[in-house]
Amino acid sequence: MQKSNEQTSAVKPRQPWNKGKFTGPKPPLQARHVWAIRTRLQLAERKRDLALFNLAIDSKLRGCDVVSLKVGVAS
Repeated sequence: MQKSNEQTSAVKPRQPWNKGKFTGPKPPLQARHVWAIRTRLQLAERKRDLALFNLAIDSKLRGCDVVSLKVGVAS
């Protein structure tokens, strides 16, 4: 019985991995960040990414919803 007491006293209490970190929903993008992303996508001529970004911002989609979208070429 004494061995089990010695073993439990030697174990350090674990700290949570997110101690001191911000938890919960992330704050929304600010307007200046949205325009900065749009400008960079336009300069890089990434039309598909710009279209998906505009769709996500305009329709207030979450990231997981945008990732699941499939883009095809209209005939």
